[in-house]
Amino acid sequence: MLAPQHRVTRGVDYRRISRGARVGGRLVAVHACLRDDANAPTRFGFIITKRVGVAVVRNRLRRQLKAICFEALPLLPAGMEFVIRVHPDGAAGDFQTLRTHCRRQLLAASEKIRPQAEDCGSCGDEVTNA
Repeated sequence: MLAPQHRVTRGVDYRRISRGARVGGRLVAVHACLRDDANAPTRFGFIITKRVGVAVVRNRLRRQLKAICFEALPLLPAGMEFVIRVHPDGAAGDFQTLRTHCRRQLLAASEKIRPQAEDCGSCGDEVTNA
């Protein structure tokens, strides 16, 4: 389970992270951003709309994504923020498929914004969307 310091909870943070670098896929899209403090814990947020399914399905996906992010936490550097947006196809697959896609997208997003760490220090207008 993700500890509270590893969760994005405020709407303003979701909007800021969503303007950062984006790595898309068939099941999920990951938006990534650098935090102001490079030593701050990595944080994750999840967007699962009603188009994905009923509340039971959305809550199951959210629990699965939290477990996936907890596993991926040691692989990711500190000082990053991620928002994972689940596409409607994300509910159709099994856990292993979702895990593979999500981890691949997280690692790709972290690699995408890592070279920008020296340039801008945080996400915002300087970071170009892909």
